[in-house]
Amino acid sequence: MRLVDGKGFFLFIIYLSLSIQIACGWSDTFTSAIPLKDGNRNTIVSSGGIFEIGFFSPMNSKNRYIGIWYKNIPTKTVVWVANRDTPLTDKSGVFKLTDSGILSILNDKNTIIWSSNNTSRTTNNPIAQLLDSGNLVVRDMNDVIWQSFDYPSDTFLPDMKIGKDLVTGHENYITSWKSDDDPSKGDYTYGCDLHGYPHQVIKKGQILLYRSEPWNGIDFGGISVLPQNAIYKFDMVFNKKQVFFTYKMINSSMISRLTMNRSGVLQRWVWSDQVNNWVVYFSKPTPDGCDMVCGASGSCNTDSFPKCGCLDKFVPKYQNEWNGDNWSKGCVRRKPLDCKTDGFIKHQNVKLPDPQNSLFYGNMTLVECEKLCVKNCSCMAYADILKKGFGCMIWMGDLVDIQEAPSYTFEVYIRVAFSELGSRKKKRKVIPLIMALVGGLSIILGLILFICRKWMKNSVPKGEDEQMGKDTDQLYKNERQKDDLELPLLNLSEIVKATHNFSFDNKLGVGGYGPVYKGVLPDGKEVAVKRLSKTSNQGLDEFKNEVICISKLQHRNLVRLLGCCIQGDEKMLIYEYMPNKSLDYFIFDESRRKLLDWPERFNIMNGIARGLQYLHEDSRLRIIHRDLKASNILLDFHMIPKISDFGMARSFIGNETQANTMKVVGTYGYMSPEYAVDGIFSVKSDVFSFGVLVLEIVTGKKNRGFFHHDHHHNLLGHAWILYQEGRSVELIDENLSGSCHLYEVLRSIEVGLLCVQRNPEDRPSMSSVSVMLSSDSQLPQPKQPGFFYTEHLPQPQDDMSSTTRAPSSTTAITITLVHGR
Repeated sequence: MRLVDGKGFFLFIIYLSLSIQIACGWSDTFTSAIPLKDGNRNTIVSSGGIFEIGFFSPMNSKNRYIGIWYKNIPTKTVVWVANRDTPLTDKSGVFKLTDSGILSILNDKNTIIWSSNNTSRTTNNPIAQLLDSGNLVVRDMNDVIWQSFDYPSDTFLPDMKIGKDLVTGHENYITSWKSDDDPSKGDYTYGCDLHGYPHQVIKKGQILLYRSEPWNGIDFGGISVLPQNAIYKFDMVFNKKQVFFTYKMINSSMISRLTMNRSGVLQRWVWSDQVNNWVVYFSKPTPDGCDMVCGASGSCNTDSFPKCGCLDKFVPKYQNEWNGDNWSKGCVRRKPLDCKTDGFIKHQNVKLPDPQNSLFYGNMTLVECEKLCVKNCSCMAYADILKKGFGCMIWMGDLVDIQEAPSYTFEVYIRVAFSELGSRKKKRKVIPLIMALVGGLSIILGLILFICRKWMKNSVPKGEDEQMGKDTDQLYKNERQKDDLELPLLNLSEIVKATHNFSFDNKLGVGGYGPVYKGVLPDGKEVAVKRLSKTSNQGLDEFKNEVICISKLQHRNLVRLLGCCIQGDEKMLIYEYMPNKSLDYFIFDESRRKLLDWPERFNIMNGIARGLQYLHEDSRLRIIHRDLKASNILLDFHMIPKISDFGMARSFIGNETQANTMKVVGTYGYMSPEYAVDGIFSVKSDVFSFGVLVLEIVTGKKNRGFFHHDHHHNLLGHAWILYQEGRSVELIDENLSGSCHLYEVLRSIEVGLLCVQRNPEDRPSMSSVSVMLSSDSQLPQPKQPGFFYTEHLPQPQDDMSSTTRAPSSTTAITITLVHGR
């Protein structure tokens, strides 16, 4: 009994001590046992006496709020408001901490009007503490389970973070008050935009009013709302889990804050003891500034009159409006671009264009950046944006919000027509030399062509046309089918000439079908020639199948079959040439994978989905590809994906949706379980293969041969484990850290898992997949995928690989399994 009394007395002493501390106004903590009550002059003060928290009323308002303000500054300067959108109308409010660690504000009816609602976990003796930084934190033992710095009001304090948590999706930004009397959320925000590369933005709703230059590794370049100086410095944190910027005071005796006022002006304030008041140190945007005023391809300079002008080699789009100081329609190029011969003009001391339509590539030199931009006709400008290291940014659309001032240190290279590049004196000097060389080479080439023609004439069998006519009868069963296909038939001699007699220099790769060669037809058209190898496992049936399946298909995301040749032992397919090879050439190579940022990968993913949707639902026949894999996704000049290699495809008529086969064809790692084991294939078999591709595109890892030290599952199993544990972000290729839109990436992973579910009926159709990738609709919960353990199946030869690509099956060997039924 005495022990109980002693314990009770001890608790009473603690309670009394805390009560006295709060009453005296010098405690920096409070617990669930002792709430703050309005009207009793109860406040909490940080340990250093810098900040204070309690109930207050702004200006002429009678509403009551919980806020944090500077303790020792005469004019009450509030930096944070808890219940800014839900005020109390009298002084009956109570601010308390619950036993579960949640902060709440209650009215006179004991109704919660505001809550931090920060945790559902079990807590042990939570404590709320006001720090000298102005941050109100809730601690559970030594862990911070909630903090006011994650929910800013209109003030950005030192050590506060502005940015985004890429795991939870929570975003920190400051929002203006509606008025001096009303701290509820106003129209203006200041935060961090992740498009292109992180930069600061001021918005009115969704309207962009101001943006800084992108983070250059040291600061935000030029005139930033956080200019670097001797008083404070700022930093940027950018990784897979979070992106944010912050600043610290170098001179601890200085008091400074950044606010967004009700008119949308961001202001840097510094407290001055001399005038005993706040002094505006910096503001943005300025009323007569250059932000977002000169339109596309316009340039703003406040030292010029008028302040808007067109970039060099550009003219106003509408001259009359421009003369009337209406610059919103911007400027256009004086000479049109033609892509192949365009060049670039350097612009110095400019603010880089708006990065909304830009792409960032890390660890890329300026020379590499130029090469990347040159080969992409949509690239309008490029720049190296990092002061430490290399970082290439390219712009794909209109160049907006360019400004000129000595304070801007960036250089940007803007695309113009060849004729606009200036003097060509050096070129003119070498013209006589070039003409002499051309004359000499012409004679030599003439002799070579004469010899080649003579050799070709002797090498082509006599009666070639007659022989070709006989051989094509193997391909078409009747004349009606031949007319229906309308596919050009090329002579062997034409193909021999186009490929320089199948020279080694023209060889693009080797697949299960045979070698692939680059060729140039007499009209100058570049083609890829698939030549059936005499030792190939794929014979005339596969050849016929590919011709019949793809000859009539016309879609942006399917490779085009231009013609065929069948003569004697030679069987060849002629395709459009794909200069960027195949998807596997990029995503499974450590260095080339860096060239595919997230927007590029996401576009490729969507393109494949659209192509499959056409095959399954929109083409004349319902076609199942049966061998969809990374090496069969070709990439054109603009990196548009094209599904290729239809040798294994099957077409259905009418309402047919699935079939059985004793001859299982496909590639390990991409085949669905029901097809590999039981020979049952359907459109859902292709959906499974697409799901594998999605996960490979996101991770840059192959499903087959995937290794993880914690388990023995393939990539699908690994993705499923992380998804179940809420750790899907760990799947993302580290090369995407500078370009990925986390919501899109995580959604793509979930769509991939939906596609590889064990049960075919659970997998979505490709039309549903296309909608899922392009919308924000809620996704169904994926079920366990069809884990495909390759060690349980007969092992094929090691994967074949090729450093170049064309329409063929490479990098993963195509296999055929025959099952007894």
